[in-house]
Amino acid sequence: MLSTLFSGCIQGLRASLVKVEVDLQAGLPSFCVVGLPDTSVKESKERVRSAFKNSDFSFPMKRITVNLAPAHIPKEGSSFELAIALSLLMADQRWECGKFQKYLFLGELSLQGNLNPVRGVLPVVLAAQKAGIEKVFVPLANAQEAAMVSTLQIYGIQNLKEIVQFLKDEISLVPVLRDIKGLSQASSLDFSEVRGQRWAKKALEISAAGGHNILMMGPPGCGKSMLAQRLPSILPPLSFGESLEVAQVYSVAGMMKKECQVMRPFRSPHHTISYSALVGGGRGALMPGEISLSHRGVLFLDELSQFRKDVLEVLREPLEERKISICRTDGRYLYPADFLLVAAMNPCPCGYLRHPKKECLCSEPLIQKYRQKISGPLLDRIDLHVSVSGMSLDDLPVQEEESSKKILARVAEARDLQKKRFKQWPFFINAQMTPPAIVKFCFLQEETEKMLRQAVDQFGLSYRTYHKILKVARTLADLDQKEQILSEHVAQSIQLRFLDR
Repeated sequence: MLSTLFSGCIQGLRASLVKVEVDLQAGLPSFCVVGLPDTSVKESKERVRSAFKNSDFSFPMKRITVNLAPAHIPKEGSSFELAIALSLLMADQRWECGKFQKYLFLGELSLQGNLNPVRGVLPVVLAAQKAGIEKVFVPLANAQEAAMVSTLQIYGIQNLKEIVQFLKDEISLVPVLRDIKGLSQASSLDFSEVRGQRWAKKALEISAAGGHNILMMGPPGCGKSMLAQRLPSILPPLSFGESLEVAQVYSVAGMMKKECQVMRPFRSPHHTISYSALVGGGRGALMPGEISLSHRGVLFLDELSQFRKDVLEVLREPLEERKISICRTDGRYLYPADFLLVAAMNPCPCGYLRHPKKECLCSEPLIQKYRQKISGPLLDRIDLHVSVSGMSLDDLPVQEEESSKKILARVAEARDLQKKRFKQWPFFINAQMTPPAIVKFCFLQEETEKMLRQAVDQFGLSYRTYHKILKVARTLADLDQKEQILSEHVAQSIQLRFLDR
């Protein structure tokens, strides 16, 4: 007897539907899985066997062949086990499985027959939606994740016995609805908690408004990390489309949480991070790295100069392309990487270069060696360079600091202007403007253009830096609700690249 059900698998962020075919034949008892299964798939037969017996189903003592089609796609993970178990049961009990061809089954079986959560559910459910699947059965722990695709009927299943009873019409189940109650879009951190550092706060506001990458340089304890951690509080909440993109990455990584639906990611890897942990990859299943986990959010690199140079250099392409490509012998995998880079570092090894009250003990060659880990091409891709000064208790302002809510209101107004301006373009923030867009939307008056050219000649700036200055000036004009870029906007944009000077 032959039976067929549908399951799914992932390769990177790509998802494919998999036809699970089970054939029972007379002969010596055996259990064979074919169709390029990895070790975890091959081990499924032992979990399926135990789940059958502990769920009070008799396991067929026949020659069992399980085919996972299409056979040319590598299969990995334990998400096929529910479909394998049900197909085996249907083949043994001679069910008519034709009416289940619009159903999708995902889940790992425990030895007791319970369903354990699996990773990569959301991309598979999206692929099922495109393929015309009507009902999706997933472990209860993955139900809310799958319910982000609201056009399908999603059922959260607790164990094998429950789904068998449902398919036999012995019990009824209610489709899961997406639960967004109690999910706050507000960050628990606020800019009002940071005393002083007005210039750095202004730079972060510009960064949030235009999507500009930023580097903060200052002595230890001046508030660089504190400022960076509060940047998500002034970024607009994720749209549903963006939320779906972020949720897919976290689903594949097995890190899906409810907060992924509304909160922008904030990732802060340690400076000892490896190349593959930042980019993605690893042995066996390819996992998203910190670059992709920061998609549509913030990647904060504290102590930038302490990172390995080869690890930092890998950031150059994602900062330009907003995606990361990982090539392996079995194919090429693309992960999204549209993130906002925020970096922080000390000005020298001891940290007190040009400090108003502490003496720097570093020699000039030592300072140069310290800074050489950050290459020119990487610095060229960072829009804003901000010097964060050291502060004493006497420097702290008396008045109340501005809250994130007020800053976010200005950022939202600036982003609304950009959204209207770029409605016919494939981007929606100033930092992503292409050269033709810069020519069209960054027109300068003759005197302002002359001032910018003088700065480019004086400091030996690259053509990319010239464009970065124009993009930041456009954001400054948007924050001031000005259609025309003024000379003060360009001057301030040049000031925000102090390392070029």
